[in-house]
Amino acid sequence: MSKETNEYESTVTYIIEDTKPSRMKRAAAKHLIERYFCQLTEGCGNGACTNEFCASCLGFQPLDHNTAAIRALELYKMNAKLCGRHSTAFPDNSSAKETHPALSGDRHGKMPDHEDNLFPPREDFREVHYLTEEKVYEILSICEGKKDYSPLIRVIGRIFSSADALVQSFRKDKEQHPNTKEQRKTHQAKDEDKDEDDKERTTAMEQESEASASMEGATGSTENRLGPVEVSVDIEAVRRVYDRLLSNEKIESAFLNALVYLTPNVELDLTYLDVYNTNPDYLNIFIIVMENSSLHSPEYLEMAMPLFCKCMSKLPLPALAKLTRLWSQYSVEHIRRMMETFQQLITYTVISNEYDSDSLVNDDECVVAAAKCLKLVFYANVLGGDLDTGHNEEEEPASESSELTLQELLGEERSNKKGPRVDPLEKELGVRTLDCRRPLIPFEEFVNEPLNDVLEMDKDFTFFKVDSESKFSFQSCPFVLNACTKSLGLYYDNRISMYSERRITALYSLVQGQQLNPYLRLKVRRDHIIDDALVRLEMISMENPADLRKQLFVEFEGEQGVDEGGVSKEFFQLVLEEMFNPDIGMFTYDESTKLFWYNPSSLENEAQFTLIGIVLGLAIYNNCILDVHFPMVVYRKLMGKKGTYLDLADSHPVLYQSLKELLDYEGDVEEDMMITFQISQTDLFGEPITYDLKENGDKIPVNADNRKEFVSLYGDYILNKSVERQFKAFRRGFQMVTNESPLKCLFRPEEVELLICGSRNLDFQALEETTEYDGGYSKDCRIIKDFWETVHSFGEEDKRLFLQFTTGTDRAPVGGLGKLKMIIAKNGPDTDRLPTSHTCFNALLLPEYDSKEKLKERLLKAITYAKGFGML
Repeated sequence: MSKETNEYESTVTYIIEDTKPSRMKRAAAKHLIERYFCQLTEGCGNGACTNEFCASCLGFQPLDHNTAAIRALELYKMNAKLCGRHSTAFPDNSSAKETHPALSGDRHGKMPDHEDNLFPPREDFREVHYLTEEKVYEILSICEGKKDYSPLIRVIGRIFSSADALVQSFRKDKEQHPNTKEQRKTHQAKDEDKDEDDKERTTAMEQESEASASMEGATGSTENRLGPVEVSVDIEAVRRVYDRLLSNEKIESAFLNALVYLTPNVELDLTYLDVYNTNPDYLNIFIIVMENSSLHSPEYLEMAMPLFCKCMSKLPLPALAKLTRLWSQYSVEHIRRMMETFQQLITYTVISNEYDSDSLVNDDECVVAAAKCLKLVFYANVLGGDLDTGHNEEEEPASESSELTLQELLGEERSNKKGPRVDPLEKELGVRTLDCRRPLIPFEEFVNEPLNDVLEMDKDFTFFKVDSESKFSFQSCPFVLNACTKSLGLYYDNRISMYSERRITALYSLVQGQQLNPYLRLKVRRDHIIDDALVRLEMISMENPADLRKQLFVEFEGEQGVDEGGVSKEFFQLVLEEMFNPDIGMFTYDESTKLFWYNPSSLENEAQFTLIGIVLGLAIYNNCILDVHFPMVVYRKLMGKKGTYLDLADSHPVLYQSLKELLDYEGDVEEDMMITFQISQTDLFGEPITYDLKENGDKIPVNADNRKEFVSLYGDYILNKSVERQFKAFRRGFQMVTNESPLKCLFRPEEVELLICGSRNLDFQALEETTEYDGGYSKDCRIIKDFWETVHSFGEEDKRLFLQFTTGTDRAPVGGLGKLKMIIAKNGPDTDRLPTSHTCFNALLLPEYDSKEKLKERLLKAITYAKGFGML
């Protein structure tokens, strides 16, 4: 008997002895108090109960046993309502009626005329110490026959509120169920031996999986080959039991109440006792509870799930990894249900509370625990998808700055100088988000928008970089953050790095006695922009790459513009226009896809490609959007994955289709196709060049048996080997700027593209709603109404020209045009002057033209012929 039950019995015994009535009345009083106690803790079994003093009543707040005992006495004294004969006496006095007939009396101990009809004999199933599917159905059948579900409700309450009982329930091998202490000890020893065998078997299967991954064929992806995760619980049986019982409203509340009682004890076990290492089957508790399909209901979200998530987050890392691997083998429907449960808990909690700078969402234990649990589902989603754990780009050692020694002497060591941190669960599982080509559930569905709305990213970033041990940062769960929120975190990281570089420069000046520039200043000529930029940036990258992480200031020779962001934007655009010019021959352009690819026959030296990489890195670092058109495989390669055959669909669609037809061909490949492992291409001058995919490739015919290998090698050559020199230089330049940023651990390749290129979706309605006005203008002014009617009437090309004129780029930032914060300011009365802009501040200076027609004519002329910078 539990400690709480003993305390309850002591309370009741003391009360009864203290009143000292006759023996019959004492027994009757004790019986009634016990009935109140059962009513408060277990309910009457009536799903439609309206008695506020009954646990079956909707909205009843669960009580612990001590509180329930005290409350039961109070209800007895006030002659409170007892539910109908659904309420049953306290389980331990099932034989008390035979000794004390008064136990069957009415409220005052009076014997009824037909006591057998009012209190028929019942089965309490006290000998049931664990549940099996068969036992549940047996009890359910008895309850359905008597139309009284209280015995089953009590059994569910007892088993599902006890960690020990739940661990032993629904085992695959029924013969191993222990009933005595000796059997339980033997059973536990067997379980430990079995778990060791399971671990060895799983390790062997994982090693097998890794070995076979290297032999993968054309697709370049590996399926989830982790062997089945062995657990002792019969998951299918649990699902069938839940399906049967949760359809009965009278029984459903029993699971909720039991979970409320279960979680505090489980939390104590996990916090202070090494329960999982002692008994790995302790994980069964979480496996069984998570199969409950009602966990997303409001009652669970409010009362049980916050505590349960807190318990789950306290599991040791090996247990979390095992649970993740197990879930990865579930169907998409089951994984989605678990994802939606944790997502709804986060959303429900966020919208039910108010957060500010003093009360952060990071301090909400419920939201934090739910995010940690959602991480398990996220990685299960990754593991269950199409994996490619091979095909990794070789990492080049990061360039070391000569400033590092001084920083260390001054106690100013760079944060993350060894690269971005690795998530412990990710490391334990041996898989990265980047390794998953196609997850079971799209990554976008894991983003929680209400959480993003209340998250104070400046505080969260501080926790992520400085105080990660004691404070939780949602950047450790980047899958719940949208690209806009993550870009804000990257912005803070970049700005702090810029400030740090200025600080270090000042310290150098004091130590060395010479004045150094705290900024990265580039002075270039428009007609020699590549030569000037290349010489300056190449010099910096060789002497001190850390200078690239200073704030960029660009000056065009002979122009008066002061760079507050707009001059840099035009610099980036002009450099890219020059570099991507087909006449230079650095890149090839595909008319069908409108995308650029590295020219394998390019005669340009590596420095040119390094410059492009630096420019892309500087654009991210300085929060600029570039007009770059690369296929997605470029961003995957930048993040560390080699290109494979599947990436050809985006970069070389015609070649991809040809190779796909080869793989799908059902005829005689060797006789009909007549191709070998030697391929040919044309160089820069149109001359054919050949390449052997294998040694003596011209003598190896492609047939049905080796065509997958041919396709794989072909894709590897086109996307990796043929452009290895160009891409390595390009990546080296990119990493010079971004190597110390959290870019890799926060962003997926498609988000990196969004970060660099911005969004192609131009929502001018959102821009109008967020635009601010100055100088006497407001949204209700005639000129402003005419202005927006004019802009909305523009075609796609004119809209892009307008954006280019006003902001310095024709793309929307991450999050869309609604994040742009454009300003329209009054620039005098009606005049023939053209509108002007400050691209640094996204400000449009608009004279108050006297007609809509004149406004349109002046605006179109301004955006069409805009180029260069001058002081007004």
